[in-house]
This record gives sequence, structure tokens and C-alpha cells, in this order.
Amino acid sequence: MESMGLKKNPKIAIVHDWLVMLGGADRVLLQIIACYPQADLFCLVEGLPPDIRTKFPSNIKTTFIQKLPRSKKWYWYYAPFMPMAIEQLDLTEYDLVLSCSHAFAKGVIIHPNQLHIAYIHSPMRFVYDLQFDYYQNFSFEKGLKRCLASFIFHQLRIWDAHTIHGVDHLIANSNFVRRRIVKCYRRDSELIYPGIETGRFKLSVHKQSYYLAGSFMTPFKRLDLIIESFNKMPDKKLLLFGAGPQQKKLKKMAASHIIFLDIVSDNELVTLLQNARAFIFAATEDFGMLMAEAQACGTPVIAYGKGGSTEIIQDIAVSPEPTGVLFHELSAESIQQAVLLFENSTGCISPLNCRKNALRFDVANFKQQYIETVQKHWDQWLISKDAIG
Repeated sequence: MESMGLKKNPKIAIVHDWLVMLGGADRVLLQIIACYPQADLFCLVEGLPPDIRTKFPSNIKTTFIQKLPRSKKWYWYYAPFMPMAIEQLDLTEYDLVLSCSHAFAKGVIIHPNQLHIAYIHSPMRFVYDLQFDYYQNFSFEKGLKRCLASFIFHQLRIWDAHTIHGVDHLIANSNFVRRRIVKCYRRDSELIYPGIETGRFKLSVHKQSYYLAGSFMTPFKRLDLIIESFNKMPDKKLLLFGAGPQQKKLKKMAASHIIFLDIVSDNELVTLLQNARAFIFAATEDFGMLMAEAQACGTPVIAYGKGGSTEIIQDIAVSPEPTGVLFHELSAESIQQAVLLFENSTGCISPLNCRKNALRFDVANFKQQYIETVQKHWDQWLISKDAIG
């Protein structure tokens, strides 16, 4: 059943935004690569540390952004050039294009005889609903910087809205993102949650006395609020892992009972999650793999009740088998109250229930659903092309 150049066994290209660290989107990319190891991998720029680079295919094809000064570290400053860069990727020899996108990857140019399926971590947040947060956090609030940023974001918004027409099928990583997709693109999407390695994040029923928080340290993760809340609870120990542009500021504001661990290895993170009394998360995430990983370790999660947390955590206020506490006001006082509610509910949250809850997100489930979804759309594509041609 071949038609108009399409084959039963298509030649596949996988397209990602950028590869500079191993974040949640990059872990999902690894899962997609595992589904299609024969595929070729493309991205805007690659600058992974050597120990992480080995996890990815040896031949990653990049764009001209790769050759620009300090692009591996300051890639965000080249965002105005990224639409042009992603459009320069030559994918004409491929039958099936699988993009893994939270920004630019879905904007690749394809021809009518190609099928494009995009896994969307989020529409381009910094040009839509989080635009004003970016103005504030990057000091673009007034003057020439504000004018320039507003113009660039406006142009990117126009480009982004246009590129959605080149995507045949959309897959969202959460219901929260599905709603964003409808709002930004007026398109429906299918839901496939990211996968976590529940076999690696093993259950531990014995917890120590510390609370745990951490991520890449940017203003959007709201680690400042977690620190502010624990500054007012000197009897409670907080361990904070990660690094990033806000690290120095966070260290300055933290009291002595808040311990910074900087960057931890994968194995160290597993141990920290297994032994923590609870994991605390204050960001609005599209999904939030760390929360699911904590649950896989049998660890309760105290999280801001917006975004992916509401789909991962079984809230103590409503669930008969709770796995954590959701707070609904983004403030230090609200975090304090959530911690106190958690401590006063000792015994209500079972490590076994946390683990059972996390098994919904096992990486095997992701791979099975993703492969079945791609196969379904590929089969339909072949039939529709036969009907036309």
C-alpha cells in the first residue's frame, strides 16, 4: 500500500527544540527515540555535558544557531532567529516527522507527502499567557527593552500560530496543556502523559525528617517562596537541590536550616526522593515529572494546585486515597499552612498509595500509547493518500 511516495515502513525524523541540559522535555525525547531508534534526530542547538550526551544518538543534526557565539549557553538570546533556523532544516527525504516541542520544533517545514505528529509540552508560553511574567523576570518591564521584547514576542506569536497548520496531529502531555492548545490554536489534541522510570524510582516506606525541593533555579520555579516559608519554620529541615541563574540570590535569602546541595546525580536524586518526608513544589508546571518521580518513591508531594500537579497528586482534601497536599494561593503563608496540614494528617498519606498512583505514568505506558497513536495516524494517512491519489 504505497502512494505518493509514502511507504509502509517510513523514514522517520525526530525534531526537538534544543539539547543543552537533561530536563523533563529531554527525557521524553529519549523515550520517543527509544520507540524509533532508527530515526534521525534534529534540533536547533546541542550543548549537552559529555556524560549526558552519551544517552543520545551520536549524529545529531543542528542548525546555524549552533555556530553562533556562546549559543550553547545563551541560546535563549537567539530566539528571534530560531523560526528561521528551524525552517532551514531539510526534512524532504523523510516520510514521517515526529516533533517534541515546547517552543520552535513543531515549526519545521514539511511537504504534502509527509505526516507530521507533534508532541506538545506547551504552546510557546513566553509569548502567550506567561508573557508578562517573562517581562518581569527578565527585567523587560519598561523602556527600550520592553518595546523590543514586545515586538519580538508579537512576531513570534504570529509565526507560532501560523506553524500549527503544518502539524497533522497534536499530542498533549497533560490536560492542562490540552486546554492551552485549544486556547492558543483552536485545535484538539490527544493526551499521553510523559513516562517516568518507576523501576528506577523504587518505593521506600522509611522516611527521614527533611523536606525536599529543587529544580533548575529560575524565577518561574518559585523556590523563593519555598525558602521564605521555611525561613519561618526553623524547626523543619529543608534540602534544596539544583543550580541556575537564581542560585546566588536564593542562598542569600535562606536561613541556616535550609541546606543547598547544588547539582545532584541521578542516583543521588533517587535517594533524596526516597528518604524525604515530603517533596515540595511551587511552580505551575505543564506536567511536572519530578512530582511523579517523588510519588514513585512513595513520597508525598506538597504542591501548588495549578497545572500538572492537579493531574498527578491525589489531594488530601478530596481523595479517599490521598498522595499529597495541594495549596491554592501562591504565597509563603499558603505553603506553611500546607506543610502544617500535612504534618497534622500523619498516617493519612500512605507510601504505598503514592507508589500506586505513580504507576499510571510508567514509561512503558507512555511508549505503548505513543507507538499506538503514531501507528494509528500513519495507517490512516496511507489510506487517505490512496483515496486521493
